[in-house]
Amino acid sequence: MDDGVKVLLITASSPEMRRIRRTRYINFQQCTMPYLASFFPDEWEISHVDEYCERIEFSQNYDIVGLTFHTPSAPHAYEIADAFRAKGSYVIMGGPHATIAPDDAQRHADTIFVGEAEYTLPHFISDFLHGDAKPRYTCEIPPSLDDVPFSRKAMLHRHDHAGGIMFATRGCPNNCSFCTLAKMYGQSFRKRPIEQVAREFGSFPGKVVIFWDDNLAADLEYAKELFKAIKPYRKWWSCQVSTNAGSDDDFLELAKQSGCKQLFMGFESISAQSLAGAGKSFNKPDDFAHIIHNVHAHQISMQAGIVFGFDEDEPDVFNQTSDFLETNGIQNATFHILTPYPGTPLFDRLNKEGRILTYDWSKYNAREDVVFIPKNMSAEELLEGFRRVNRRFYSLTGVARRLRRSSVGLYWTLPLNIAYGWLYAHRG
Repeated sequence: MDDGVKVLLITASSPEMRRIRRTRYINFQQCTMPYLASFFPDEWEISHVDEYCERIEFSQNYDIVGLTFHTPSAPHAYEIADAFRAKGSYVIMGGPHATIAPDDAQRHADTIFVGEAEYTLPHFISDFLHGDAKPRYTCEIPPSLDDVPFSRKAMLHRHDHAGGIMFATRGCPNNCSFCTLAKMYGQSFRKRPIEQVAREFGSFPGKVVIFWDDNLAADLEYAKELFKAIKPYRKWWSCQVSTNAGSDDDFLELAKQSGCKQLFMGFESISAQSLAGAGKSFNKPDDFAHIIHNVHAHQISMQAGIVFGFDEDEPDVFNQTSDFLETNGIQNATFHILTPYPGTPLFDRLNKEGRILTYDWSKYNAREDVVFIPKNMSAEELLEGFRRVNRRFYSLTGVARRLRRSSVGLYWTLPLNIAYGWLYAHRG
């Protein structure tokens, strides 16, 4: 059966999530499936559909159909899986939702992968060829990232904002109550050899590369050596880091010299009480203004990650957050409604307290629905406050206030903000 095996890999995204994401001008593609495609035998026929920009051709027949998806796209992914199973395809599932809610996913797949797949996917392939595939493969130990293959570039179908998507590290040493990373990767933080990362970084033909790491600053010394290694390629890049990076001048200077244009930082909240309640007390709001100004001083723009709805949040949190972001000249921000994803400590606590409003995973989108009962405001107040912050942040007045205070990267941050504002105002 080795010859002629036909495989379809799908990065699933529901119509609702695609509509929500269109309010974000930049939506970087995932590198999961192009990366995992490299683990399949070369002689197999592998194709990839990224639903953000492509349609699935259900008229085609495949031996294996693999899906990866986040929680809000789970019902949609299950419909895809059921349709292909009805046609006789062998359906496999992995990724975030299959890992945090494996019993839920198992009902719609012949095989699921729980956790990382570097070790389990090759075992499945061997078992499949011998007619002995198991219903579940669970990652028991964190895989080494030494000598991992490069993504198959032909399967990176979107070239709208980046020439390349890749990762240098995996995991995060922190354990925030609302985050799924601990469930996905444990609290292990692993690093690829720097020379391999640099080689893949340089192999992308485009000018812009996005590091899809959860926290590239978890090991500051590793990151600094990486920046030295990628500097000769003269590309622009961006990544996600924790706030500790903003106080390390060597990190920021080496990042700037190697082509960093923007850092995404998960502030989550400007309230110390909210952060402590979420298990993120290592974030110090009193330091945020200094961190922002220090990053800007190195000519790097910032995108802040903000979450609303913590138990400590009261209705004035929306205006306080907007004031803070404007005063400190944040170029961009991503706002989320606190969402208790299954498998997280937050979900377990709210479920025990009887505060979960729905188990319809499609509503766990963090932008259009509130799926739990907030403590100090109503669900309606939380949703309206979230919308109000977005409107204010991306209004022409809000853009002018922020970018007047920090002109870092104005030639591209100004058009980007205007585009975000237009998309948010005209979301359908």
